[in-house]
This record gives sequence, structure tokens and C-alpha cells, in this order.
Amino acid sequence: MSTVPAEAERLLESEPLMAHLGTCAEGRPHVAAVWYRYADGVVEIVTTGRKLANIKDNPRVALSIQQDDAGQTQWMVSLLGTATVVADEAETAAARRRINEKYDAEPDAYADNTLVRIDVGSATYRTYDDALE
Repeated sequence: MSTVPAEAERLLESEPLMAHLGTCAEGRPHVAAVWYRYADGVVEIVTTGRKLANIKDNPRVALSIQQDDAGQTQWMVSLLGTATVVADEAETAAARRRINEKYDAEPDAYADNTLVRIDVGSATYRTYDDALE
């Protein structure tokens, strides 16, 4: 059972927005924008470089996703979780296709990236009702 409230799940699944992934690098925060896919309490990303190295060193991560309209926040979701690097090529290819489809990218975009699954431990969200009217 997901720890993410149903309304927050709906928001996370609604549009191809950027997530800001927070990892730890040498005891300091490192934040980078990533594409993501959310389903059933798990976030999938495909990544490489510093983000991947940070996750291998410390799997505790945070994600922040926000929908804006002309600079006015519509809603925001913050997730805390534990990341797992997935070495399976078939799982990685399938996740990459799902993410690339969500963002309308070529199916083989980011072919060298590695799949990371984030099990969400806690979630907070807020909608700004005035903005959603």
C-alpha cells in the first residue's frame, strides 16, 4: 500500500513535469532536475553521472515536483524515499520506454542511463485552490 495520498498520486501522474531530485554529495545536498514516472508508491528515473554516484553512496533521496502557471504555483508534492539502482537491462529498457513515452521523447533516448527505483517512504503535498479555479 502506498504512503502517497490518492490526490498527490493523481497530481504526480497528471503531466510530464520535471522532478527535482535531491541526493547527498560529500555531506551536502545535490539537486538536479530529472524526468520521472510515478506508479503505486514507486518513482522511476533513469540517470547517470553525479546523481547515480550519489545514490550508490547514500540511497536516501528527496524529490520535489511542482506545477506552475505563469509563475503561480498550482500544486506541489514532496517525496522522501530510498533509491535502488537496478542492474537488469530488460527492466531498465522497459522503464526508459515508459519515461520517454511520458515526455514524448524518442524510445531510445538516454540509452546509456541506469534505472533507479525510489520507494516512497513519505509524501507531503499542497494544492493552491485559488490557482486551480
